[in-house]
Amino acid sequence: MTKPTVTALDLPMADPLPEATQKYFDICTEKLGMIPNVLQAYAFDPDKLNAFTGMYNDLMLGDSNLSKLEREMIAVAVSSVNKCFYCLVAHGAAVRQLSGDPELGEALVMNYRAAPLDARQRAMLDFAVQMTEASYRIEESDRDGLRKVGFNDRDIWDIAAVASFFNMTNRMASAVDMRPNADYHAAHR
Repeated sequence: MTKPTVTALDLPMADPLPEATQKYFDICTEKLGMIPNVLQAYAFDPDKLNAFTGMYNDLMLGDSNLSKLEREMIAVAVSSVNKCFYCLVAHGAAVRQLSGDPELGEALVMNYRAAPLDARQRAMLDFAVQMTEASYRIEESDRDGLRKVGFNDRDIWDIAAVASFFNMTNRMASAVDMRPNADYHAAHR
């Protein structure tokens, strides 16, 4: 059996992996049933992998008034604009899992404006998409719009940080033709 393609680049994982990295991969396998291809893609250089996972874990799992679902919704809305195959598949599955609503996951992948969102979620995604399409156009009135639906300044920072991270990772995934794990496609439908 051939190993599935992770990226179009020939950058094999460090061998051997550092003990901490191998432990992290073992935890992924135990909890997820797989090692996400994005982690395998970065594993050619453990320092780059650690930088990536450190930022990801801080933004997506760290303390925030934004729920995990809201952060995943931002990831999907940004990735939809950027047409990032990897992130749409992987984070679309996360939205389906966290929301328990496969239709929400699909709507966000295709067009978040078609999703049944409350005013808070809509404002959050409008801001993230505006950042993605034309960040230079953001003005105080855009931040005020977020405040009017209940976000504080720390929340606005977190929305911006998650959107910024996925704009970077989308571009990286597209540039190296990063492929999502096959398991993501059928997950939580």
